[in-house]
Amino acid sequence: MEAQDSTDAPGTPVRDALRAAADRLRAAGVPDPEVDAELLVGHVAGLSRGGVQARAIVGGVLSPAEASALDALVARRAAREPLQHVTGRAPFRSLELAVGPGVLVPRPETELVAQLAIDALRAVPDPSPIAVDLGTGSGAIAIALATEVPHALVWGVELSPDAMAWARRNAGEADAPNLRLVDGDLADALPELDGRVAVVVSNPPYVPAAAVPADPEVHRFDPAVALYGGEDGLDVIRVLSRRAAALCHPGGVLVIEHAEHQSAAVAALLRADGWRAVAHHRDLTLRDRATTAVR
Repeated sequence: MEAQDSTDAPGTPVRDALRAAADRLRAAGVPDPEVDAELLVGHVAGLSRGGVQARAIVGGVLSPAEASALDALVARRAAREPLQHVTGRAPFRSLELAVGPGVLVPRPETELVAQLAIDALRAVPDPSPIAVDLGTGSGAIAIALATEVPHALVWGVELSPDAMAWARRNAGEADAPNLRLVDGDLADALPELDGRVAVVVSNPPYVPAAAVPADPEVHRFDPAVALYGGEDGLDVIRVLSRRAAALCHPGGVLVIEHAEHQSAAVAALLRADGWRAVAHHRDLTLRDRATTAVR
């Protein structure tokens, strides 16, 4: 449904709705309240963010039903429920993923991790290279690989039934016949692929147990199993390194997301497991966000 254009039409002016929503979100401590207000108005009015801005300029209005829906959504966001849970969607590269309780909301930083894996997969001379996403969560990385490298066979592995339900929903919405989703623990995943995989990628739990994230959106809504990686945050990465080493063929590439302060420790454990050409990669904020290595 779309907002009406006429200033004579009954309803709430889009300009006023944006101002009121942003003020409410700002008072609740929400970062970037103006952006969230525009996205929420767009969600109820069926408009892009640019469309919302245009409607505000020309004096468009929200219908009473749209204004009521907006009020309910703003209340949820003001309670610090993630914007992606409120709208039910999360952008990731060219994808619009379904997300909600029980699954980690994909972050913009993880798009870099996906790009590194995509680049490595595209560089493989094999006409049908194999990639594995260990701990696929919402399916974000696996689906990106499968849709952007359609000649590859991509596997996504996930332990959490809640997260896997979201991954399967997202896979069903994507045009990716080359994608396979498997329930299982990354510690012993896909033994039938040992020695055959070109790229292993993962955004594993890497937050140290005592380092509870400050943002309510994270510590109250993201599943703990997707966040915490033991005392130093590296427990899952240690397991991941060994499993990926078994999966990859010689020359296979491993791509791991991690916290910026973990680069040196991740490099040390990878080298100890026999990985070579270890390299760190910075995100758009110039923080070490990913490490790659070659088998």
